[in-house]
Amino acid sequence: MNTHEVSNIKNIVIAGHNGSGKTSLAEALLYKAGASERLGKVSDGTTVCDFDPEEVKRQISINTALSNFEYNSIKVNLIDTPGLFDFAGDMIQGIRAADTVMITVSAKSGVKVGTKKAYAQASKMKKSKIFAITKIDDPNANFYNVLTELKTVFGPTVCPVVVPVIQDDKIVSYVNLIEMKAYKYDEKGIAVETDMPTAEISDKIEYRLEGLRTAISEAVAETDDDLMEKFFEGEQFTQDELIDGIHKGVNAGIITPVVCVSASALVGIDMLLKEFELLLPSPDEVPAAEATAGDDLAEVACDPDAPFSGFVFKTVADPFVGKMSYIKVMSGKLSGDISVVNASTGDPEKIGKLYTLKGKQQTEVQSASAGDIVVAAKISAETNDTICASERKLEFEKMEFPKPCYSMAVKAKAQGDESKISSGMQRILEEDQTISYKLDTLTNEQILSGLGKQHLEIVIAKLKSKFGADVELTVPKIAYRETIRKKVKVEGKYKKQTGGHGQFGHVWIEFEPCVSDELVFEEKVFGGAVPKNYFPAVEKGLQECVKKGILAGCPVVGLKAILVDGSYHPVDSSEMAFKTAASLAYKDGMKQADPVMLEPIGTLSVTAPDENTGDIMGELNKRRGRVLGMEPAETGMTEIVAEVPVREMHDFEMYLRQTARGMGTFTLEFLRYEQLPANLLPEVIAANAGE
Repeated sequence: MNTHEVSNIKNIVIAGHNGSGKTSLAEALLYKAGASERLGKVSDGTTVCDFDPEEVKRQISINTALSNFEYNSIKVNLIDTPGLFDFAGDMIQGIRAADTVMITVSAKSGVKVGTKKAYAQASKMKKSKIFAITKIDDPNANFYNVLTELKTVFGPTVCPVVVPVIQDDKIVSYVNLIEMKAYKYDEKGIAVETDMPTAEISDKIEYRLEGLRTAISEAVAETDDDLMEKFFEGEQFTQDELIDGIHKGVNAGIITPVVCVSASALVGIDMLLKEFELLLPSPDEVPAAEATAGDDLAEVACDPDAPFSGFVFKTVADPFVGKMSYIKVMSGKLSGDISVVNASTGDPEKIGKLYTLKGKQQTEVQSASAGDIVVAAKISAETNDTICASERKLEFEKMEFPKPCYSMAVKAKAQGDESKISSGMQRILEEDQTISYKLDTLTNEQILSGLGKQHLEIVIAKLKSKFGADVELTVPKIAYRETIRKKVKVEGKYKKQTGGHGQFGHVWIEFEPCVSDELVFEEKVFGGAVPKNYFPAVEKGLQECVKKGILAGCPVVGLKAILVDGSYHPVDSSEMAFKTAASLAYKDGMKQADPVMLEPIGTLSVTAPDENTGDIMGELNKRRGRVLGMEPAETGMTEIVAEVPVREMHDFEMYLRQTARGMGTFTLEFLRYEQLPANLLPEVIAANAGE
């Protein structure tokens, strides 16, 4: 791969709803550009971008894949992202690294939630956009219905540049509205120019094409005052004026081109490559990136002659190669064997070998210039870190990832695998910012959290295939607690005679409720009824007892114990005897003090489409939740805040995804403990008795 000027680089990410043809389109582009010798298929597991064993097995994308190719004078860095919501973090990484987001929309199914999410994320990051309507040759495809839907959902910026000509429900040719030329494709996907459609095909076709061409001209006129004047005077734009105008409009975000393709038949792929070259911005044309330099804000232009700065947008933990860091070169030049500074940590960083990727194929390169994307091996920088030259230290804004919302407990299938699990999870956490792995100190379980069930299944599969750790997932235990509701005074007496020295311990203890997560112990013994040297033994006996309550064996909280009286024997009394006496008093005291079970309550924040708020609040009521309020979030979305029992929320992620069709998000944080309803007590006692 030759070194390219920044003006000849195109960084394009493919995003969209799952099943809309992202990976197949990437495969067709690589093949048509000559970067791949064969046209692979997702169903066969032979595509360049889906090379992970789990991707091949499941026939879905689960990782962001980077490929590059040359077309005419440009270098295209193509980033293929997953469409499943469980892997939204990878889509965010890919969009951050790109300058243009190509959003795939199936000509069969039209605009879906994944389409809207990709568009919203691209808009949030201020990226230019282009729609590719895929599967155009499917018998159930309807290009013009999908085009109308795009205009309805995303507004007047939607501007078709390649459209199909349909006769008797079949596509007979494709019209490039910029060139105003029609093309047919043979069985090998090679385009041949043909006659422009006439009224013989459809009495409305000429009118429709003229209307689409006028719409393009109107959009182009918005980009330049001179072009606007020419448009109002009724003059036709030249082809160069249309190309330049669309190029400016795409870069400014006021034009979103629409093309149509069939990846399997290679239809429209050649024209899409032309659009890459002519219509999409290069890294030096997009607005300068914002960064912080100390306490100051700085704009970092994509200048190859400026000091080096780069942003680590993705990390891959490879057990053989080591850690691989995907870097977008923001300015200057990055070369192997140079020293830079990690501005996020302040640590020096030694750059070793650099690679470009084509799926899993690695090609070593000596350097990468501003605007390019490169992979560095075995550096310590993490995802979201900024690395830069020491003479200009700055830090780029970090990406925001969805918070984990679906949790399962992790348990090793074989003894001794705990260390493998720990080291493997540490590596996986480096590459996936949307999962967490931590010890629940209340239940002593290792909890793995992610964005959904399939997400966690993939993590477990990686643990086994990459790090040799075989684990199973189980529903996490609920950290129930027990407490008392009234004050009691009880006696504990332990007396045992065995011939020689016996055992004697005698205590009177008052138990009462208090506000504390741990046992509160006091002594108010008068007259030496219990010698002071036995006080620690009494407390120790109680501390051991409160680890298990009398209802379901759960830890006891909110308990205060006051040693008020007792007696001792000068020969037979011992620390063990007083520990035992304290435990006897505890058992009797808990029974008499009206014991109850406590369950954890969490604060829930749900953001969902406005039309789903009624259903969600109804569901929260079914789950014993209390809705505290709701307020508008972003456009068309509402945030609902509620308090809900943690035991009712394990499958809420699946309910919300189904109800809000993937548009809902939520967080749940522990708040406090409350008394468990009496009707649920037998179920909890039975469940804990079986453990």
